[in-house]
Amino acid sequence: MTAQTLLVELFVEELPPKALKKLGEVFAATLAESLKSQGLASAESTVTPYASPRRLAVQVRGVAAKAADRSVQQKLMPVAVALTAEGQPTPALLKKLAALGADASALPQLKRAMDGKAEALFLDSTVAGATLAEGLQKALDETLAKLPIPKVMTYQLADGWTDVKFVRPAHRLVALHGSEVVPVAALGLAAGRTTLGHRFEAATPEVAITDADGYASQLAEQGAVIASFAERRAEIQRQLAAAAKAQGGTPIDDEALLDEVTALVERPNVLACRFEPEFLDVPQECLILTMKANQKYFPLLDEAGKLTNQFLVVSNIRPADASAVVGGNERVVRPRLADAKFFFDQDRKRSLESRVPALAKVVYHGKLGSQGERVERVMAIARAVAQQLGGGESLARQADRAALLAKADLLTDMVGEFPELQGIMGGYYARHDGEPEAVAFAVEDHYKPRFAGDELPRNEVGVVVALADKLETLAGLFGIGQQPTGDKDPFALRRHALGVIRMLVERRLQVSLPAMVNAAFAAFPASHGQAHAEVLNFLFDRLVGYLRELGYSAKEVDAVVALRPDIWAELPQRLAAVRAFAALPEAESLAAANKRVGNILKKVEGALSTEVRESLLGEAAERALFEVLGSIQPRSDALFDSRDYTASLCALAAMKAPVDAFFDDVMVNAEDPALRANRLALLGRLHAAMNRVADLSRLAS
Repeated sequence: MTAQTLLVELFVEELPPKALKKLGEVFAATLAESLKSQGLASAESTVTPYASPRRLAVQVRGVAAKAADRSVQQKLMPVAVALTAEGQPTPALLKKLAALGADASALPQLKRAMDGKAEALFLDSTVAGATLAEGLQKALDETLAKLPIPKVMTYQLADGWTDVKFVRPAHRLVALHGSEVVPVAALGLAAGRTTLGHRFEAATPEVAITDADGYASQLAEQGAVIASFAERRAEIQRQLAAAAKAQGGTPIDDEALLDEVTALVERPNVLACRFEPEFLDVPQECLILTMKANQKYFPLLDEAGKLTNQFLVVSNIRPADASAVVGGNERVVRPRLADAKFFFDQDRKRSLESRVPALAKVVYHGKLGSQGERVERVMAIARAVAQQLGGGESLARQADRAALLAKADLLTDMVGEFPELQGIMGGYYARHDGEPEAVAFAVEDHYKPRFAGDELPRNEVGVVVALADKLETLAGLFGIGQQPTGDKDPFALRRHALGVIRMLVERRLQVSLPAMVNAAFAAFPASHGQAHAEVLNFLFDRLVGYLRELGYSAKEVDAVVALRPDIWAELPQRLAAVRAFAALPEAESLAAANKRVGNILKKVEGALSTEVRESLLGEAAERALFEVLGSIQPRSDALFDSRDYTASLCALAAMKAPVDAFFDDVMVNAEDPALRANRLALLGRLHAAMNRVADLSRLAS
């Protein structure tokens, strides 16, 4: 029979919007993959997922009514077990054949073949391909078991006795192969061809799907539903852009909100609404958050990125007169904005500083004390970091002040209502209290970067406090054994580590990482676990991933990080130097020689002499290497000291020939102890000269 399109739709009550996109993707992919594995669909079969608030569906093109029969060879048992010494079948063999639906008449068809070290009997047979009804039933069962359901519901079927567990109660199942219903069942439902459209705007109460190919168009025409999540999302984006342009604004860019709204509507209709301009006196972050989080609205921004008093609503209905819908949404948002204004006005009646003592009553962690104790630790670390940066008394004083106030907004009404605004509100309240702008920015920015790609703190005070805050978290939690394990990172320590890395590298901070880690642990009581090495290793591990994401190769990163540099400000220059060196024709030979030198020096017992006695350089090759090293090393070191790392490394290229000649002509481990020590000292100097920028041996093939 010619392959046709298969449609499967599960019609349910409203699905959780934040999970809908993933549920739709997994439903389609898993079901299609099962059909392909059973031979009912091919690798070329196109799969189209559908997901709306009340349905999960998939359309698979090129599905056969029956899978092709296939030949299989089945191992029965070792010959020694299957046949007697006379070659007759044993009872064990006959029993095995019977279990497979065969008898002694199949003996002539059995084949002998080696299976490991023993000879075994094999039976060739033909397995009938699965029918679509069989295969689809199996695929449905597998798919429903594998859905990433955030929270399972238990409900009863119409008989009042049978319990079903699923994400939401299911009411209809559609399964069509072309225009024919496939007799399958799931969740207590037998497959048919009827589904429901839009709750209010469908042309007919039920939509009887004529054939699988016309599912989306028929549902759109008769059911007033855009079944495809992707198409519905694109339609919402198009309408948002058009409505915003008509209002002279730009909708807030929020992919997660767009996904959630797409999962809430079946027939999107974007409408423009307004609120009273006086609410704009409240910080726009508060208004934007309350509109997005509570109402799922899209606030409109002006050309400067400032919030306007307009917002867009994605309605699920398209009435001829939308004024009632607009008016209703404007009435609903007003109390939300009024609450935000009330919180803002109330919070400003008390200064941030007046709230600091109360942090002593807020638990931070059972083993790490209160937020008040944490603030004291962050202040101590911030002072130490400011001193290491050489910012003088002004930087230390401002960093100390910002660290004192940084957590005070946790006790404000606004942050109590919207925890996402911590730090942001602290900045607003600090300005209201008359704090210097540098301190206000630091209070606002000390959580940054909050996520991958987030901006860094805007000023030096903010960087100092952000570093102190993240180092305190790392030292605190590592000290009590709460480091991440596997994919579990409940305290987001990987994110904190990445924040430290980004600030050190991208802001080119001339500060020692070990010194900062020491300062972080010094802020804790002596009884606190001293996990300096663990924190440093954790940061270096995250550094490798960060540098790889910047586009550097594994060898380039390995070469630079292997030296475990204390200061990370110049890592990009070192990596650029390694890349330039690796492109030189001499690089491969020098890297291999450097690796060889390192292996030789590792085997040296006792202290390695640093003095090369010229009088003991008897071989021409070792004299040549000594002379070239004496010429090149000072120049390379001077370039290194001036931080011209590329030129410093490239200067080493001239040593290729004398290094190659040395290893060709000179026996390092000479019998004469003095000669051997002198040659090892020469190699020690060579190794030191070559590995100041990076460990070049890591570039060797």
